[in-house]
Amino acid sequence: MSKSFDAIVLGVGSMGAPACYYLASRGYTVLGLEQFDIPHDQGSHAGQSRIIRKAYFEHSDYVPLLERAYANWKSFEQLTGSQLYFPTGLLYAGTSDGLLLKGVKESAARFNIPLESISAIKDRFHQFNLPDSYEVMFEPDAGFLTPERAIVTYAEQALVAGAELHTKEPVLEWKPEGSGIQVKTNRGVYTSQSLVITAGPWASNFIPALAPKLKVTRQVIGWVNPKQRAPFQLGNFPCWMVDDSQPGMYYGFPVLPVGKFGGPIGLKVAHHYPGTPVNPDQVNRNVSTAEEELLVNAIKRILPQGYGSTHTLKTCLYTNTPDENFIIDYLPGYDNRVAIAAGFSGHGFKFSSAVGEVLADLAMGKTINLPIGFLGINRFMTSH
Repeated sequence: MSKSFDAIVLGVGSMGAPACYYLASRGYTVLGLEQFDIPHDQGSHAGQSRIIRKAYFEHSDYVPLLERAYANWKSFEQLTGSQLYFPTGLLYAGTSDGLLLKGVKESAARFNIPLESISAIKDRFHQFNLPDSYEVMFEPDAGFLTPERAIVTYAEQALVAGAELHTKEPVLEWKPEGSGIQVKTNRGVYTSQSLVITAGPWASNFIPALAPKLKVTRQVIGWVNPKQRAPFQLGNFPCWMVDDSQPGMYYGFPVLPVGKFGGPIGLKVAHHYPGTPVNPDQVNRNVSTAEEELLVNAIKRILPQGYGSTHTLKTCLYTNTPDENFIIDYLPGYDNRVAIAAGFSGHGFKFSSAVGEVLADLAMGKTINLPIGFLGINRFMTSH
């Protein structure tokens, strides 16, 4: 096994696996280092499904990145023969002046994203019970991605293209070494021309200067058995987001056939709002009765036939920045040899096909043709 590479990627998950693929497919020598398995359920990418949408309520500046992500998902599916994106449409509901609906309409208007207004929701989606005062919009080109399968497929294609991927090999430290970077793990020492840090909730371990700005939180996700399955199954039911005056918003997915998608079984629902701050190495994975009740009550309120019994409760992690926008940039002080992607704040996975490409460009000093300036690190720290 080689000890010297063009690039080393720390963390082979949501962003690291595609970064390894893009680097290797362009002919660079790349080492991906992962402290767990590929994939794993200790960080942010587990849980069967992730929503992908273009009418981005968080900020319309994300839409060009999303356009690129959609294109990259499609070309990667064609390359591998694996379907990773499943169009279901996405229902948005909330008050017309609330964060969700205002942002969705703004992004759709700015970038001509198809968006439908639904007036008689009971006629179209009888599963929902929403206040008459809510505005309801539908984005037909939205849907979901399968995160674990996507990560494994990117990792596989990285290997096919010549990458070296090491699992269960924690990184102990990295430092500049001559004109490159040295990385020390529990198994050895490696050198590279450039370093890509995609460590998810562990980013603070490798970028101490960012630690005060990155807050890791524990999130609860539930899968429940609906009173009737058929109305909620894939093909009969969309993905959805409801801004129903709680802090944050609730969202969910259709029931997916486990023979095709793997478990868990049932209707998946979660709350998009930063949870309890945690140390990623000491997460309580047990879900309390009170946490379960919050989810169950939301389902009963929004989807009256959606809850019969609880099937599975899991936890995952958000890594939140103060403004809830990502950080994709060079780390100051290392002559553009260290690229980072961090702080995805619970809405990053859909971008991973584009972020992997951007990170490969950063690592190799290429021109970035996507508008990532608003995601720069300088908004949180001054350069050396």
